[in-house]
Amino acid sequence: MPSYTVTVATGSQWFAGTDDYIYLSLVGSAGCSEKHLLDKPFYNDFERGAVDSYNVIVDDELGDIQLIRIEKRKYWFHDDWYLKYITLKTPCGNYIEFPCYRWISGESEIVLRDGRAKLACDDQIHILKQHRRKELETRQKQYRWMEWTPGFPLSIDAKCHKDLPRDIQFDSEKGVDFVLNYSKAMENLFINRFMHMFQSSWSNFADFEKIFVRISNTISEQVMNHWQEDLMFGYQFLNGCNPVLIQRCTKLPVNLPVTTEMVECSLERQLTLEQEVELGNIFVVDFKLLDGIDVNKTDPCTLQFLAAPICLLYKNLANKIVPIAIQLNQVPGDENPIFLPSDAKYDWLLAKIWVRSSDFHIHQTITHLLRTHLVSEVFGIAMYRQLPAVHPIFKLLVAHVRFTIAINTKAREQLICEYGLFDKANATGGGGHVQLVQKSMQDLTYSSLCFPEAIKARGMDNTEDIPYYFYRDDGLLVWEAIRAFTAEVVDIYYGSDQVVEEDQELQDFVRDVYVYGMRGKKASGFPKSIKTKEKLSEYLTVVIFTASAQHAAVNFGQYDWCSWIPNAPPTMRAPPPTVKGVVTIEQIVDMLPDRGRSCWHLGAVWALSQFQDNELFLGMYPEEHFIETPVKEAMALFRKNLDTIVSVIAERNKNKKLPYYYLSPDRIPNSVAI
Repeated sequence: MPSYTVTVATGSQWFAGTDDYIYLSLVGSAGCSEKHLLDKPFYNDFERGAVDSYNVIVDDELGDIQLIRIEKRKYWFHDDWYLKYITLKTPCGNYIEFPCYRWISGESEIVLRDGRAKLACDDQIHILKQHRRKELETRQKQYRWMEWTPGFPLSIDAKCHKDLPRDIQFDSEKGVDFVLNYSKAMENLFINRFMHMFQSSWSNFADFEKIFVRISNTISEQVMNHWQEDLMFGYQFLNGCNPVLIQRCTKLPVNLPVTTEMVECSLERQLTLEQEVELGNIFVVDFKLLDGIDVNKTDPCTLQFLAAPICLLYKNLANKIVPIAIQLNQVPGDENPIFLPSDAKYDWLLAKIWVRSSDFHIHQTITHLLRTHLVSEVFGIAMYRQLPAVHPIFKLLVAHVRFTIAINTKAREQLICEYGLFDKANATGGGGHVQLVQKSMQDLTYSSLCFPEAIKARGMDNTEDIPYYFYRDDGLLVWEAIRAFTAEVVDIYYGSDQVVEEDQELQDFVRDVYVYGMRGKKASGFPKSIKTKEKLSEYLTVVIFTASAQHAAVNFGQYDWCSWIPNAPPTMRAPPPTVKGVVTIEQIVDMLPDRGRSCWHLGAVWALSQFQDNELFLGMYPEEHFIETPVKEAMALFRKNLDTIVSVIAERNKNKKLPYYYLSPDRIPNSVAI
């Protein structure tokens, strides 16, 4: 009688094991086996991290094994089981791998195919076509689109984390509880004694050191020591945690009536302002999206304020970027003066503080929340709805949407919801952050997610002309490494452009992103379909780069750049100045966040800057969804290319007081998970 050796691997995460009864059936081309209980006497089967083997004897020849059916039935009480994979040794000595990497909950069953990636056109056998179709039908019932707020990209239909499909939940919900994590962060930073001191102002700038954690030679300490300097102010637009706004100025903004006479003391080449513009030495950061946004009114005891500045910057003879003019609101006029480096010290300092505060709001809501978290969730939902587990694109992308839907669901549950944590310390809380996302959806285009195109569109692509833009330099290296990897995977499974065009599951995935994620907006430039291998590779690069590198670049530097409160105030408690020459340092300190809001802000940027436990970094694929040698070789080459980039970045950062490491691949998590 034919005998099969079945090896079963249980996950190593908490509560992955089970005491339930596990049954296995084999489905072959010549017949199906009976159900076999996988059980060894006097042995605790399926413990966390265990790899267990069983002999399964069948009555008749089954032919080529096509599917494995796993059933879980209650033993004592219901528990979930995380099945990593099953390996089958056939009677003739061949090994067949069946990847799973899924939770099996309650009394249920799953049916697995072998691990070879297949397009729909590769499946000619009815039972395999049927399995493929049923999997997608089930997933589309589980992963439903929902409008959380009008104007947002659609998100997952789940009110809270526990409503999500078990496969995309966090292993431990406690680890991503924002309230718990922020409170714990404040406790770890020894600032919890201040956390309830709302309306209590700090005495002076030095007073902020009471909640500042000094870690020698870190970027945050450099910021604390140099935040008032123009060089530090300009540098942050290139390599801070929001390096995506600065653009080369090709024409002076019509609503910024700045003249050569105003800024001539800052122009080092003895040229007019217009001539400097023509030479490409003038840059602009415009915070017009903040114009008209409602301020946070959730605390009636504290008035909070926003501005919508325009900041003009100059590349000096040392090729460093420095500010030369700041207007704090969009409409010019007598009560909206243009602040200059030649103004009184505190006038100029306050103008820069307003810009830094505005930059913080745009960063948190648009650069970070919308353009990494929400966009990656759209890709993730569409993937689960339209690509079966056997599809090569599913196998490629699944690691890059790990926990993304879960973290966003927690954010909607605790962070950005009405009366959520975002309201505690931020001037855009209480609904302003929602308005910002709605306004900025018009700028969310496909080309703006293509890293090289986005850099070029802002006129920031010339490496000789702008030599210290490390975000651009490192980002292009990582983008190219990802693009080369995706191109190789596409080549393995798609023999021609026609195969791409005829892959209906792929086209449904792309269409789901366009119709639901981008709300069918033609102006977004998101493709409705993909017709070539080259465009498919680019699309996959956008998905992976956004989820990994782009998120890392704008997330993990938050403590470095925002922990010194005056450098990134989450709120301002007095309106922008309307005249020059009257502000005092005492007034500036009173405008900055009070002690309570400062502590909540610090707890937030600390918690958001931490990696997850057991973080998986770019190029790490411990779940072996792919089993084919050519793809494994492509992965190995990808890791090798990433290691080279790590070395290049490490060499450049040697002896730098302000090293830039956010895009070093060994610091880029695979997915948006925090």
